[in-house]
Amino acid sequence: MVAFKDKTGKNLSFAQVYKKSLNRFYNYWWDFSLMLIRWTGCVPIFTFRKFIYLLFGMKIGRGSTIHMWAGFFKPWGVIIGQDSVVGDHCFLDGRQSLKIGNHVSIASQVLIYNSEHDINSPDFKAREEPVEIGDYAFIGPRAIILPGVTIGKGAVVAAGAVVTKNVSEFSVVAGVPAKEISKRSLKSPDYILGRSRLFQ
Repeated sequence: MVAFKDKTGKNLSFAQVYKKSLNRFYNYWWDFSLMLIRWTGCVPIFTFRKFIYLLFGMKIGRGSTIHMWAGFFKPWGVIIGQDSVVGDHCFLDGRQSLKIGNHVSIASQVLIYNSEHDINSPDFKAREEPVEIGDYAFIGPRAIILPGVTIGKGAVVAAGAVVTKNVSEFSVVAGVPAKEISKRSLKSPDYILGRSRLFQ
């Protein structure tokens, strides 16, 4: 009789092997899907990209744009409101809920995560927490937003900041880790970001 073992040498039943095999094929399919979504980001026509993103379950409000070369995990967890712009080479993590409000400006190369490894877990297990970005927020280039963070309405995250805690409404935060450095004087924003540039 053939003995099945896992990568640690533990014996496995046929039922366990069957379940692991199904899971392996699911992961292969999912990896292939992520590659297709990544390739979609290279197409310089947002109408086409949006169609594919919607097919994969993402919710994108009227007038919102995701520029080229964006990356995703589980796009069906990503919800973007109206008149918001996501810059090029951004990463949007949908493994937990990621909600981006209306009139939000996210600059290039911003990374938003809602899943990370628990470094104190014996099996290095992932922990997931939702992320929410309020209306009229601005996230500067190369900022990183970590799991469980809520960014309030009108808040500003400076370029290169690493946000590990909630940001209150109309606060301006900067640094690693991000800390409040000032308040935004505009308290009743009503601007419209407008259309994105062609072929981006």
